[in-house]
Amino acid sequence: MKKTIITVVGHDTVGIIARVCTYLAENNINILDISQTIVQGYFNMMMIVDMNHTGKPFGDITDELTRLGEEIGVIIKCQSEEIFNQMHRL
Repeated sequence: MKKTIITVVGHDTVGIIARVCTYLAENNINILDISQTIVQGYFNMMMIVDMNHTGKPFGDITDELTRLGEEIGVIIKCQSEEIFNQMHRL
């Protein structure tokens, strides 16, 4: 399974989860786990997704999610699970 960590951060507005999840569904990306919080008006979401069935390269997904974030006023970052784990090892 090709797991990817997606983070979404920014000012809370209506429709952030809907727009991100719609994009993922349209690209056959399955959400395995999701956590979201709002702290003093700031939205923060972390998802672990399965990229096995998408027909697009990882770089294209990353670029498109970055553009989507710009459209809706948040920052969206993607990291492969392997890189994420390596960065957080001590």
